[in-house]
Amino acid sequence: MTRLQTISERELGEMSALVQSRVLTEVVSQVQTLLNKLGTASLDIAVTGESGAGKSTFINAFRGLGDEDKGSARTGVIETTREVAVYQHPSLPTIRLWDLPGIGTPDFRPERYLEDVNLERYDFFIIVASERFKENHALLARSIGSMGKKFYFVRTKVDSDLASSRRQQPSSFNEAGILDRIRGDCARSLERSGAGCASVFLTGCASVFLISGFEPHKYDFTRLRDTLERELEGYKRHVFLLALPNLSCAYVEKKKQALSGTVWKTALSACLAAAVPGAALHCNVDMLMQTLRSFQGHFGLDPESLRRLADRTEKPYEALRAAVRSSLAEDLSAQRVVELLRQAALGQQVLTRVVESRVPVLGSIANGGVSFAATHYILSTALNELAEDAKRVIGTALEERKGETEPEFQVPDPGFFAYD
Repeated sequence: MTRLQTISERELGEMSALVQSRVLTEVVSQVQTLLNKLGTASLDIAVTGESGAGKSTFINAFRGLGDEDKGSARTGVIETTREVAVYQHPSLPTIRLWDLPGIGTPDFRPERYLEDVNLERYDFFIIVASERFKENHALLARSIGSMGKKFYFVRTKVDSDLASSRRQQPSSFNEAGILDRIRGDCARSLERSGAGCASVFLTGCASVFLISGFEPHKYDFTRLRDTLERELEGYKRHVFLLALPNLSCAYVEKKKQALSGTVWKTALSACLAAAVPGAALHCNVDMLMQTLRSFQGHFGLDPESLRRLADRTEKPYEALRAAVRSSLAEDLSAQRVVELLRQAALGQQVLTRVVESRVPVLGSIANGGVSFAATHYILSTALNELAEDAKRVIGTALEERKGETEPEFQVPDPGFFAYD
């Protein structure tokens, strides 16, 4: 049985509020401007700390890369340069992490340092330490805060601390207790170094995040990402959500929700932009195929992402690939997409009348409402199926799930859309 797909009142309300004009070129420009803002939203993250603190490994882990992956930041070498290095997210190049020069020199001056590295460029700062936070960390944080920028303290290499404690005291080893002691030590170090700065910088120890660059699914890496998500706004929050690593079903759901807000915009833009004689269902097939491929990339279902995951989890690539079952994750030929559009357009009289009454420009072109309905169906169904594929891949990679049945993409029965 075909799943019921709905176009919500919220989506219809957003469309009718945005699209007032009946002039095709004006509406195309409006919708495309919205999509461009989403697609070009940038996020610039400064990562600073002393040399050897694990900045490069943190930058790689944040981008979902291992230290030996293509495009990874160099690790395991003594920092000798005072130049800023920038690293783009592998699938979202508008997200950039900036590796700033070390702050451990005796003549360190935070105001001059922030001027040299161009403070205004960055949306926020990650201040990294692998042992105790020192005076320079506190001074830098105070200067960043005084200039209206946010910062977050990250204590790296906690996996090494835990391994060392386990070796030294195997019989009394307690991971939670050791992590609590590290957090307390961080707070005391900042208080001593910053002359009471802990009361300014910290709420309890919530602003100190304990992480391992080699185990990004453990410790406080998730809490750091959740904090950033909560404190970012607008387009920057949207692009940050798309950059979340596919390490948990919760992250997959967050990505799905972020992408769902683009479905009606993409469907409307695609069919209006191609509203010319001879266009298949007045839908821009190239745009639709590009969007479907972007969904694959965001959920980590493209071959390169699957190979990286296979390497990091030591699972066979073939096993991860077998977890990808949606036909829309494999067959993206133009011919296939056109055929799906033709089939999906059948029996949409009710929805067509509703959409065209709320978005008049769709009624001004032949088959405008039908084209939108078909495109919306394919995109929303693909989003649901690919999200489920991503969850199965995670389950295979982490050996958490087995035995789900295979979903198949189906074209709708007549009247499958519901208006709520």
